[in-house]
Amino acid sequence: MNLNDPFARLPKVPSFTVTSTTLTDGAPWPAEQMHAGVPGGEDISPQLSWSGAPGGTKSYAVTVLDPDAPTGSGFWHWAVADIPATTLDLPEGAGDETGSGLPQGAYQLPNDTRAARFMGAAPMAGGGPDRYFIVVHALDVENIGVAADATPGWLGWIIASHILGRAVLVATAEIPA
Repeated sequence: MNLNDPFARLPKVPSFTVTSTTLTDGAPWPAEQMHAGVPGGEDISPQLSWSGAPGGTKSYAVTVLDPDAPTGSGFWHWAVADIPATTLDLPEGAGDETGSGLPQGAYQLPNDTRAARFMGAAPMAGGGPDRYFIVVHALDVENIGVAADATPGWLGWIIASHILGRAVLVATAEIPA
């Protein structure tokens, strides 16, 4: 078990596939997906497509977590709940202030800055590379029942008892000292 994996101690679930035209698994975030405070950063959420979710999937949630942030608890960059099971992709930029690219019924929870939108990568300068886990969670309920102003951590807690499968991409980011 790799304890540096944020899912290492969670119950094992089947995996399925998530891809992106915006980013490549294991590669650095493109500049546009960096935080607006970073040169070139625009806080634009990545395009995501997924397939092969387990049977019985009734909805999805998407989360973006930086477990390497110097907080002791990581940093949540994005959380989206109640994505209908018929939705198999999100366009680039879906995570803007209004969630303009989200399907009807889906909603964004506040990230760790308490803004209900995607916040791009902003690792500590000189701190080495951070990993960003972009995750699509297949769930056994149509509505997860989490308040729109809840934290992504609370969403994760509730998801744990409803998850059927997980699709993961990992991006990295580093800012030199």
